Amino acid sequence: MTHIAVLGSTNMDLVAYVPRAPKLGETVTGRAFRTVPGGKGANQAVAAARAGAEVSMIGAVGSDDFGARLRAALDGAGVDTDLLRTVEGPSGTAHIVVDDEGDNAIVVIPGANGTVTSLLPGDDALIATADVLLLQLELPLSAVVAGAEAARRHGVRTLLTPAPAQPLPPGLLAATDLLLPNEHEAASLTGVADPHAAAAELLRHVPEVVITLGGAGSLYAARGTEPVTVPAPQVRAVDTTAAGDTFAGTLAVALGEGRPVPDALAWASSAAALSVQRPGASSSMPYRSEIDAV
Repeated sequence: MTHIAVLGSTNMDLVAYVPRAPKLGETVTGRAFRTVPGGKGANQAVAAARAGAEVSMIGAVGSDDFGARLRAALDGAGVDTDLLRTVEGPSGTAHIVVDDEGDNAIVVIPGANGTVTSLLPGDDALIATADVLLLQLELPLSAVVAGAEAARRHGVRTLLTPAPAQPLPPGLLAATDLLLPNEHEAASLTGVADPHAAAAELLRHVPEVVITLGGAGSLYAARGTEPVTVPAPQVRAVDTTAAGDTFAGTLAVALGEGRPVPDALAWASSAAALSVQRPGASSSMPYRSEIDAV
């Protein structure tokens, strides 16, 4: 079984469903509210576990009720939480507004995630046993860099989702095998709006890039090869929250299993398409049997 290590955030998502998002200074009446375990790291961990991998989570939750619920949710999804720290204070939260088109706006408050500034000895040892390390940017950059460098030392493949988008230190890029931005993050990182041009710019820093294009699928580019665009299934989105995390976690499993990249991308796109047809973040993620049936 493929072993995926995830170094990342764990948040409680507080989700309000509204006909349309409010403008600044405006109040709108919502139609529903849900409290759902999330965080980009935890979401990717759950996606990978449901896609059939052995998954281990490195990060932190708070000493509050959310922390206990977040740990229980990961345990229930089959994710190993032995190295998920509990620290004094609040857990991370994400405050999410989802409109009737399935689009969202999110405010993330790091909470316990902000305490993960470095690796502990057990973290390094765990990363060494993984086939793939999944990284995002909801932890302090110092921890993300340390994780990527540990993976590089141990010959473990790294997949980095550069979200929330921010300038990436050269050391992090040098230790990243595959960079996985969406089209907006790719434009933010490069200053180039066209995904093909952005991918070419990013290949100056990393050997492989996958840019997700929403309903249009994904673009894969690697040094020395021609770019490949893989279409996504056409579905009606109900809630796009965590679609990118579903894609990332499932892609990591497919690559860890040695699937050819186009096949891996198609499989991950099928998983993301299933997730956007359901409300919530981790709660929307499909199981392997569902993905295989698409």
